[in-house]
Amino acid sequence: MMMYYILLGAIALVSWLVSNKLKSKFKHYSKVHLRNGMSGAEIAEKMLADHGIRDVKVISTPGKLTDHYNPVNKTVNLSESVYNQRNASSAAVAAHEVGHAVQHATAYEWLTMRSKLVPIVSVTSGMSMWVVFGGIMLGAAAGVGFGYWVAVAGLVMMGFATLFSFITLPVEYDASNRALAWLKNKNIVTQEEYAGSEDALKWAARTYLVAAIGSLASLVYWAMQVFGGRD
Repeated sequence: MMMYYILLGAIALVSWLVSNKLKSKFKHYSKVHLRNGMSGAEIAEKMLADHGIRDVKVISTPGKLTDHYNPVNKTVNLSESVYNQRNASSAAVAAHEVGHAVQHATAYEWLTMRSKLVPIVSVTSGMSMWVVFGGIMLGAAAGVGFGYWVAVAGLVMMGFATLFSFITLPVEYDASNRALAWLKNKNIVTQEEYAGSEDALKWAARTYLVAAIGSLASLVYWAMQVFGGRD
């Protein structure tokens, strides 16, 4: 277990460093005010209109970094600061979230795959480690039948979460690429503002990359505990 705690600590440290860097970047680029004076909400609404999407609403949601697209009720949810502010950070976030709405409207395959996994992961992710651990306690590593299959079931649950985290990567990177392409092609931002938006989205994507690597590392560790002790 000591190795697992070391692994968790290392992943948590990297995640903290990337998260702090992301917050620092967004704070910095929030001082780069847009020449066109558009708010995040206005940018989101224009991007939707430019893509011919008429059935998605842009709404404000409480909190910081709570921005997301909800495919169920077709809403682009922007945190209060992004919704109201007029800077490179808000432009990047607003356009990125609309990028997800564009993915939904065009049936982007990776988003479709991720959406199908949501119900499964929402049920299994919270209990997977405990199922694996319970199986090991019942004798999985020693080759005892019942405990082994309980642990394997837990690994399958954990595998769905890992798969979800890796499918999320192309979804997030594609949404950012769509956002940046639109911001540039429509001349929504200046060259300086574009550079800020691009840098902010790059660090946002890295948080998902760290999460995916952490999920895979955890899966490999527990798989080694289950299968490593078998003859």
